[in-house]
Amino acid sequence: MARMRAALVAAHTHLDGLDPVLDRLMAQHGPAKLPAAAPAGRRFHDLAESIAYQQLNGKAAATIWGRVAAAAEETIVTPQRLLALGEVPLRAAGLSGSKTKSMLDLSTRVASGEIALGRVGVLEDEAVIESLVKVWGIGRWTAQMFLMFTLGRLDVWPEGDYGVRAGYGKAWGLTEMPKEVEMPTLGAPFAGARSLVAWYCWRATDSAETGRT
Repeated sequence: MARMRAALVAAHTHLDGLDPVLDRLMAQHGPAKLPAAAPAGRRFHDLAESIAYQQLNGKAAATIWGRVAAAAEETIVTPQRLLALGEVPLRAAGLSGSKTKSMLDLSTRVASGEIALGRVGVLEDEAVIESLVKVWGIGRWTAQMFLMFTLGRLDVWPEGDYGVRAGYGKAWGLTEMPKEVEMPTLGAPFAGARSLVAWYCWRATDSAETGRT
């Protein structure tokens, strides 16, 4: 935890003075409130939860995920329990067919050891993404959110995230929201601390939920 806090302070220091717009966002919103890396035992739970949150607003997704956890009868949901439940209870909790398929595919791959979530913490960001996108229904965005909010990685730039793109366009006064293909170039000056810049872009949209749904 202390190491993560020190890394976060260093990331803020790295960004200080790089860009006047970012300096204003940092002054307005204070230090980026990014979580420390979660314990290894929570990684599956967090990833399964992120599947439930895909393409939904926070309140609806939280309700559905709460039903999934209740059906599993676990505080920290495990792949073994979801596999034991199977499709029908997960659909009854409110998951779509595609999300149910995705959650069960993730459960199968983690339970079999094909995806070793206990060891992904030592992998580079792109290697983590490559591992996770093998799961049906998990794309680059979901893997990037896992990197940021579960593994505590500080240099993730979710170039396809609508909120990051909209927030960047608003904060930097662009006439149009930047396209996804433009985002790598726009994020390049902040390499080393791009997770923080994404957080400030979400703040600029005046909707903190945008980056988590």
